Amino acid sequence: MTEPMLEAAQTLEEVREVLGDCKRCPLHVARGKLVFGYGDPDADLMFVGEGPGRAEDAQGLPFVGPAGKVLDEMLAGIGMDRSQVYIANVVKCRPPGNRDPLPLEIETCNPFLAAQIRIIKPRIVCELGRIAAGVMMGWPLQMTKVHGTRVDGPGYFNVPVFHPAAALRTPSTMELLRQDFANLESYLAEGEEPPRPPEPEPEQLGLF
Repeated sequence: MTEPMLEAAQTLEEVREVLGDCKRCPLHVARGKLVFGYGDPDADLMFVGEGPGRAEDAQGLPFVGPAGKVLDEMLAGIGMDRSQVYIANVVKCRPPGNRDPLPLEIETCNPFLAAQIRIIKPRIVCELGRIAAGVMMGWPLQMTKVHGTRVDGPGYFNVPVFHPAAALRTPSTMELLRQDFANLESYLAEGEEPPRPPEPEPEQLGLF
């Protein structure tokens, strides 16, 4: 169940305070630094990855390793930088060996990501990779079919794209990622109002 103090939080700083030195799931055992998020708290564009990697775990910041350099390059290609967006992850601690986050870990972190989205109120949430897209959109996805498309979410548009790490491994994926970011630029320029969030159900646990 979502913690009352988290439900009452009105700023990202308050969400971070509730998160604290989190030991709510086993990921805390091996982590270096907790990675909360970074960027503009009023951003129109928010990125959500799956979880911190080695560099992120060491620095406590999201997307600061090789994949982060690709993200910076893609943002520069559409005339932006990370100070103009907000970047977070599905889980706030590094999964051992960079494995996929487990369902319990995702469920435990989910209320904090939901609170970040609630406070930032982005127009577009861009999911970086299959794991983040599946969590945010609520069903398993084939990235080859949905990448770069705009899908209605609860109060924002989802735009799933290939993970920058996948683009590092495959030149053809890098080209697809550049096109996905060109689509993002177009969606932001359109200025269309995002879909309205649904009325919460009495027992609703989170946004996703």
